[in-house]
Amino acid sequence: MQNKRWISLFVENEVGVLARISGLFSGKSYNLNSLTAGTTEDATISRMTISLTSDDQTFEQIKKQLNRSIEVIKVIDFSETDIHMKELMFVKICNCTGEDMMEINCIIDALNLELIDSNTHTALLECVQTENKNNDLIDLLVKNFGGRVEIIRGGSVAIEVIK
Repeated sequence: MQNKRWISLFVENEVGVLARISGLFSGKSYNLNSLTAGTTEDATISRMTISLTSDDQTFEQIKKQLNRSIEVIKVIDFSETDIHMKELMFVKICNCTGEDMMEINCIIDALNLELIDSNTHTALLECVQTENKNNDLIDLLVKNFGGRVEIIRGGSVAIEVIK
């Protein structure tokens, strides 16, 4: 059975590491849903958050291959872990009427979004929510504004819950 999986990697912060890690996935024909990477408090180490969909056997294979990679310091499987996770998403809504702008402002207030730029006909929203909440927002906006919606999503980042 295919399930959504999350992995966090600590890797050496060197040129080409991201390409080699993503190449490992493409070389084995594993599909990534998202991949984010950034430096940590230690400038020599980066942290990647990877989302993918796979069965149990394939997922175990992926983790073993990542652990064998020289640049990988640590692999954390978030499948059975309580985590905090957020995804950055920008939404541009074009060709807006005055009535559309009032509706957008209601959505912003109701869903705790941020209007980061606008003019009389276009609104640019910033959403920092879970992937599922962002999916729900997209459904709502496409339903209300149709093909005038442009979506730009970053991958999710995640960290373990403090216990």
